[in-house]
Amino acid sequence: MMRSALSRLHLGLMLITALTLALALAMTPARAEQPAPRVISLGGSVTEIAVALGAENRLIARDTTSTFPPSVTALPDVGYIRALSPEGVLSLTPDLIIAEGDAGPPETLDVLRATGIPIVLMPKDPSPNGVLEKITAVAAALDLPEAGQALGAKVKAGLDAAQARADAVQSPKRVLFILSLQGGKVMAGGEGSSAEGIIHLAGAVNAASGFQGYKPITDEALIAAAPDLILMMDREGDLAIDNADVLAHPALAETPAAKSGAILRMDGMLLLGFGPRTPEAAQQLHDALYGAAP
Repeated sequence: MMRSALSRLHLGLMLITALTLALALAMTPARAEQPAPRVISLGGSVTEIAVALGAENRLIARDTTSTFPPSVTALPDVGYIRALSPEGVLSLTPDLIIAEGDAGPPETLDVLRATGIPIVLMPKDPSPNGVLEKITAVAAALDLPEAGQALGAKVKAGLDAAQARADAVQSPKRVLFILSLQGGKVMAGGEGSSAEGIIHLAGAVNAASGFQGYKPITDEALIAAAPDLILMMDREGDLAIDNADVLAHPALAETPAAKSGAILRMDGMLLLGFGPRTPEAAQQLHDALYGAAP
């Protein structure tokens, strides 16, 4: 009898304890979730990566070059990535700034850093490895490592396919990238430029050599370059270069590309951004040069 009574008492105490704990948990206020950091993304490829990682809802502003996907154009525009003003950026009270490595000017970055806002600059490497490093860097800055790994794997597969197509080319064609054509001066993409990077990934040879980056090229050098294809960004307004402008230039008109009408225009960020769409850009250029695979 006594043992049975003790058992009932023990069971009663356990029930009371469990009920008390349940009531305590029910009365404890739910832990508030930390708000997502307010991020300004500077650079078209950086913005594309952030969106591809699923972080578009964190973006509060972008720069002028960030136009893809189209939904980001609804965000406030803080200006051109290399001509930023600190006032425009600070007025939006960001918690984090992620930017291409050439964001600037340096004085603006110094002012922004002095406020204590974290600024993460991406590696500057117009190559397949550079794309993957940029994806990793953006994912780390946004604390999205798993999404970064998934996106990196997807983009790497596309880059590997592009490299395989490039390696299979038996007779590489020569491509001249023209950045601008003003006052009769041709600004071309030379060695180490993003233009050269995409040309190589498409299985072609950069016809502009002997200089680094984007620089004016002489008429003699243009004729000697003998490009099979002239490549440009698809632009509008004062920066647009139509076929008549190319044919009116005495040196360009003498090139095999101009004589055969082999002039190609592509979206600038797709072509030169070295972001998630780089495999697509490489395939488009490769197909224009060598024909689409059957």
